[in-house]
Amino acid sequence: MTAWPGSEWVFDLGNTRLKCAPLGADGRIGAVQALGHDANDFVVQLDAVLLARGRIAFIASVASSDLTAAVRDALLVRFRCVSFARTQARLGALRIAYANPAKFGVDRFLALLAAHARDATRPQLVVGVGTALTIDLLDAAGVHHGGRIAPSPTLMRDALHRAATQLPIEGGDYAEFADDTADALASGCEGAALALVERSLGEGQARLGQRPRLLLHGGGAETLARHFAGAEFAPSLVLEGLAAWARTVQA
Repeated sequence: MTAWPGSEWVFDLGNTRLKCAPLGADGRIGAVQALGHDANDFVVQLDAVLLARGRIAFIASVASSDLTAAVRDALLVRFRCVSFARTQARLGALRIAYANPAKFGVDRFLALLAAHARDATRPQLVVGVGTALTIDLLDAAGVHHGGRIAPSPTLMRDALHRAATQLPIEGGDYAEFADDTADALASGCEGAALALVERSLGEGQARLGQRPRLLLHGGGAETLARHFAGAEFAPSLVLEGLAAWARTVQA
């Protein structure tokens, strides 16, 4: 069936928000909107974004099963079909390192799919900065060499605040040697992530013989990207990958 304008959408359901975008006639994403799914009027917000009913909703979710089911039910009222993306051991040139692909988060899978579609000429280090910090190494041929998962700077600040409420949960500016507690917290939590990314870049270069291109995505990625010369900030990388996945399942 031929789709009419705005009839296909992609949805990236994370731990704190839902990002969504319509698919254009060329299969690429349009304007991206983000909704906090902890809001009481979440469904009302979703209706305001969609405006009209559609044909297919493609969704990638790393959220809880209850929240995923709630979003699925909301979308089934508005779309004829809801299709969930799943991690695959191989898709096109992309090959996942995990022996059991089901254990590899679909958000990481789709980010790698989008990264390889963007550039298949050199290795890439794909870094997601959300609730967690995820790091994955991808070579120019599309072979995934594995990765890391760590707390993001935001999660580190939250954990410190919960353990010691006198430590502010936010605020402060990055400095190599801070002279204020808020700055020291920002510098320590940010710096831990920066060090892990820098080490991964070095190890990636040692393994592949070329320093990987650094591609960052997610809500906290822009803050880290400014510390790396030549880093690329791709805030909607998972949605890009979901759009690419949708094109393959409809081919």
